[in-house]
Amino acid sequence: MPPDVDPAEWLIGKEERANPRTVLDDQHPGDEAWSHGNVVRPLIHGSAYFAHLVERVEAARPGDLVLFTDWRGDGDEQLLGTEGSDVLRVLGEADRRGVDVRGLIWRSHLDALSFSAHENRTLGIRLQEQGAEALLDMRVRTGGSHHQKLVVIRYQGRPADDVAYVGGIDLSHSRRDDARHEGDPQPQPMAPAYGPTPAWHDVQVVISGPAVHDVETVFRERWTDPTPLSQNPLFWLHDKLTRADLSPDPLPAQAPPPAPVEGGTHTVQLLRTYPNLRHGRDYPFARGGERSVARGYGKALRRARRLVSIEDQYLWSPDVARAIDEALRSSPDLRVLAVLPPVPDQASTLSRVPQDFARQETLELLEGAGGDRVAFYSLENHAGRPVYVHAKVCVMDDVWATVGSDNFNRRSWTHDSELSAVVVDEAGPEDEPGVSAYARRLRLTLAAEHLDREVGAARFPGDTGHLLATNRPVDADDADLLSTMGDCVDPHAMFDAYAASAARLDAWYDGGQVGPRPAGRLRRLRSPQLGRFTRLWAKPMTRLVHDPDGRPARLRRARKF
Repeated sequence: MPPDVDPAEWLIGKEERANPRTVLDDQHPGDEAWSHGNVVRPLIHGSAYFAHLVERVEAARPGDLVLFTDWRGDGDEQLLGTEGSDVLRVLGEADRRGVDVRGLIWRSHLDALSFSAHENRTLGIRLQEQGAEALLDMRVRTGGSHHQKLVVIRYQGRPADDVAYVGGIDLSHSRRDDARHEGDPQPQPMAPAYGPTPAWHDVQVVISGPAVHDVETVFRERWTDPTPLSQNPLFWLHDKLTRADLSPDPLPAQAPPPAPVEGGTHTVQLLRTYPNLRHGRDYPFARGGERSVARGYGKALRRARRLVSIEDQYLWSPDVARAIDEALRSSPDLRVLAVLPPVPDQASTLSRVPQDFARQETLELLEGAGGDRVAFYSLENHAGRPVYVHAKVCVMDDVWATVGSDNFNRRSWTHDSELSAVVVDEAGPEDEPGVSAYARRLRLTLAAEHLDREVGAARFPGDTGHLLATNRPVDADDADLLSTMGDCVDPHAMFDAYAASAARLDAWYDGGQVGPRPAGRLRRLRSPQLGRFTRLWAKPMTRLVHDPDGRPARLRRARKF
């Protein structure tokens, strides 16, 4: 029986990846830059992800391999919210059991700039003290970061158990939240609007099947890069004086890809961003950089006809907005909705104002292109406290669905290192050819939370209502989800349901909060309004610092990725 969806129509091929230096796609036949026969499950929120991760790390035994990358890491983060479940102990005990634990942690800019240099350095040192090899990696473009968040676990002799995690969730403070959005008891400092324990909305996916090998390859390419971990002479001197590990030990030989999962219908493509490093430096696996995140989005947007549903930390940049603008203008039935943070995560003027400018510029451009076919929302919890949306999720036409580390901005598409897992499910509803079951479930599951539709809690106790955060069989019955979300199955109907829900909640606030609070967590997001003088200094600050361009000059001039 032919598949309901042809992945080649939506995914980029090897030539379109435009990176002949990588070995990422060497296992794939022809021009295919993806793997078949996988099972992918989104883990909605950090509490679901951390619980799943701890279980799989604790199942690792001597000879097994645990690999991870982190943008920010806090060794004392309690992954389960209980004593003894902190990051350091979980990974350190695995290494002491004989598991080979390796990590690449971004070295980070200074804490004074609201980054995490101290936290990341401490995590690396403490893991090294416990026997694991965790390196501080600053092989980035000036002002850039390693933003990938992945974990790979390969079980020696048990390839069917191998898993990989990809998404937006770091092993750090503030991430262990759940659907109630009361926040992580171990918070990181944020803007006062979010309160002392900021509510945090995020998504990670767990992958089983051949794509685990691909995620591992992403790690291995970075690990075996012979470039020094930092070009900064002060960092080098500090590391020498403190006897830090500056030389990655050889990795064991890479095992073959796991076999396709029985019944697995998920085709998985990994999209990445690496910058053009300049000044005679280059990634040996990405000369001139790789921009497959931008290319993957570009191809999918050109095919989108019904709905582009976005949940993202950032949505700004004329370069990114132009791709969405073109999709809106070429497809008159297309709707675009985005769920974003209500305000930036930092309150300092040099951080908040340029980000407000970037958002205002982009939202106005998109509203001009799409009119009432475009809608932007923020989230709040049931106590009325704003939720920080850190997720990086996009679903197009219930076919193409991505979860990753990349945001909708030029920095993520060109300048920092990023990793995203795109899934096209080759199986779909029997009565709707051309629909991906995975993409539809993901879209409706997220919508169920935002609209306050209780689904799945009775059948899956402790799952906070998120069907996809469980270990359910891939072909499990979704009747309980569809029974509460039936009016949103059609993409346009969900667009309208979001608008109606946000309008009811906004009206309740405008009316003085009289009577019971309406169901739902969506608030209509309005563009911040900045004065002419403020825009004059905020624009260059945005372009140079907050949303820089990591492309080679010839691509910048041509406005291509």
